[in-house]
Amino acid sequence: MRRRRFLITAKSAAIVLTICITISSMLGYAGGLATAGYFSNGIDITPQVSLNTKADQTALLTTTASSAGSKLSTAEVAALTADSVVEIRTETVTTDSWMQQYVTNGAGSGVIVSSDGYLVTNNHVIDGANKITVRLKNEKTYTATLIGTDSKTDVALLKIDASGLTAAVLGDSEGLEVGDTAIAIGNPLGQLGGTVTQGIISALDRALSIDGKTMSLLQTDAAINPGNSGGGLFNDRGQLIGIVVAKSSGSDVEGLGFAIPINVAKAVASELMENGYVKGRIETGMSFIDLTTAQKALLYGVRQLGVYVQSVASGSNAESAGFRAGDMIVSVGDTKITSTTGLSQALEKYSVGDTVTITVMRNGSTGQLPLTLQEHKPS
Repeated sequence: MRRRRFLITAKSAAIVLTICITISSMLGYAGGLATAGYFSNGIDITPQVSLNTKADQTALLTTTASSAGSKLSTAEVAALTADSVVEIRTETVTTDSWMQQYVTNGAGSGVIVSSDGYLVTNNHVIDGANKITVRLKNEKTYTATLIGTDSKTDVALLKIDASGLTAAVLGDSEGLEVGDTAIAIGNPLGQLGGTVTQGIISALDRALSIDGKTMSLLQTDAAINPGNSGGGLFNDRGQLIGIVVAKSSGSDVEGLGFAIPINVAKAVASELMENGYVKGRIETGMSFIDLTTAQKALLYGVRQLGVYVQSVASGSNAESAGFRAGDMIVSVGDTKITSTTGLSQALEKYSVGDTVTITVMRNGSTGQLPLTLQEHKPS
């Protein structure tokens, strides 16, 4: 039988070699997928993290979640995180001097931090509320239980009776830089849930005084409005990097929003989940008021501007030491006091159990009272 000869040109050889390489690569990739378990009826069977105990949940909050993915667009971040941000509504019952009761409504935002219903928000959003209602993106509503609050950092932890929720992926606020993308999601005006605004991180470690407490906050130019408080500030990888806390007020002020760094918020939330309060916080047993204008001083019947004791808790160390409502705080140790912010900063130098000498003015005379600082345990 006559044999046929086949001539293989250089061009033909190149085509054959290319086909072989392509087939080999496809088989190798398919084998890798099969080994990884991705060819199980087309379903991704990657193991999911299950939080079955309180310890597991606490560990989630104290460990920064990993998410080393590539940068996402604002639309992608919004889609990824939308189910993690909730609307919060509060009802507070107050009684006037005629013993008539009134219900005051409030609104804010919150962020889901565990799939079984733990949420982080601001203390000032739920402070004094008799009822807290949480509304998810799917419009389901739940009555929330207050687990604990920390007025110093303005963080509160809530719990709703739900499971299978989409928890936010926690980022690392220590790694932020000025100019990084910042995406705020919340419930501005208490009526516009799921609103997304974008900006940048404008400043780090910005000292801001809120309700007499100095806080170190992230600053952003993402649009922030009343109702955004307690909502999420995310980076361009969809990680939660802050809990929105405030907007700088003023009719001519724009582009100044602030957020609690997530590393601070998650540490506080872990303490609240474990203990119901943050251990080591000092308690004076008194509330204070700043009288900074002549009109305000006249209203309270005093002649000198300054920081005054507004109330003294019954049974507290302050009561035992002899403090009274109406005392003006002159100094704490050697530090002169001119504002409630200055008072808070002066007391932060001390620890639970320390005895501090506080100089007060009463009826035109000054005197010194020793105060042993207690640990703050919310009732």
